[in-house]
Amino acid sequence: MADAGSNARPLGRPIDQMRPVSIEPDFAPYAEGSALIRMGETHVLCTATVEESTAPFLVGSGQGWVTAEYGMLPRSSPVRIPRGRSASSGRTKEIQRLIGRSLRASVDLNALGERSVIIDCDVLRADGGTRTASITGGYVALHMALQRLVERGLLAASPITCMIGAVSAGVVAGEVRLDLEYVEDSTAAVDLNVVMTDALAFVELQATAEDGAYTHEQLNEMLRVSQSGIEQLFAMQREVLGI
Repeated sequence: MADAGSNARPLGRPIDQMRPVSIEPDFAPYAEGSALIRMGETHVLCTATVEESTAPFLVGSGQGWVTAEYGMLPRSSPVRIPRGRSASSGRTKEIQRLIGRSLRASVDLNALGERSVIIDCDVLRADGGTRTASITGGYVALHMALQRLVERGLLAASPITCMIGAVSAGVVAGEVRLDLEYVEDSTAAVDLNVVMTDALAFVELQATAEDGAYTHEQLNEMLRVSQSGIEQLFAMQREVLGI
């Protein structure tokens, strides 16, 4: 691993340290579950909505569905993002699919029954890692929504089977770094997004070389620091959810 002081990071963090993280539950009181997650200067509002109908292709199967929508508010970044263009962009659709896949991995869809949970992830402020913050905060909103179905007597037990957390890592200035800010992400030679369960099994890995290629050693180090970061996020999720 590279020397933590070999290249200064924007916040002066060691290369394997997360940005300051907070999760505020019940931020949106009308949603069945909600959480405002802050990872440094990236702030994402995640809300869960329960609908008493499943996805059209699952009608009659007895299975439920978990899906996600993602968007960046117009001034969540230094340059205004037009609402319509953001919602229809290929990047937005790819991120929505990632969030949905990741959160479905935590739910027994048969136990959910023929109902849907929609996780809306709205980026209020963007400074790198918006998709991983959406997954981590989205899990909290999802867990809360399903627990409330139990409390209302609509489910005998929560269909949650595991916890889900996510974080970014990358190779910047020749060294592996955890939880990239935008100024790092935008210049990274390698960008990695990691989604894991609390059993430390992988749900998804998205590793892309933006400049050249990366080695087995770099990949292993990125996975090591990512696991360490996600374990910290699990601890925070447990505290917020009281589990």
